[in-house]
Amino acid sequence: MNKVSYLTQEGLSKLKAELDHLKNVERPSISREISEAREKGDLSENAEYNAAKEAQAMLELKISKLEDSIANARVIDESLIDLNKVQIFNRVKIANKKNNAIMEYVIVSESEADLKAGKLSVTTPIARGLLGKKVGDVVKINVPSGTVEIEILEISR
Repeated sequence: MNKVSYLTQEGLSKLKAELDHLKNVERPSISREISEAREKGDLSENAEYNAAKEAQAMLELKISKLEDSIANARVIDESLIDLNKVQIFNRVKIANKKNNAIMEYVIVSESEADLKAGKLSVTTPIARGLLGKKVGDVVKINVPSGTVEIEILEISR
């Protein structure tokens, strides 16, 4: 059974755009490569043909996974999200108690995660440690480099 993923409308639109690109740009391109390689003769010793067929298989797998993700996606209305505790799609301002660094993240689904844009996957240790907590809570979270103490300063949209 496939796993349901919760996305914003923006995240779903990005997945659909990527799927469209793969089907309408990448797929025809690989088909052309296969045709060109096939024209070069003996397929049993044709490295270009084998590479193009392998690329095609990888592309089809990626398309299949994207189609599954889109089919199992549920769009969340961000205006209905509770701001009393940390949940997916909340913007969370936190402070590292050890070095007083203040950071701000939006907790998002795994497919929408982009650390450079401040979008933290709900599956990361920090996000999992913050879920369900309230403003003012201090949370100890085990991360790969050890344990970090984080205070929740603000929860918003």
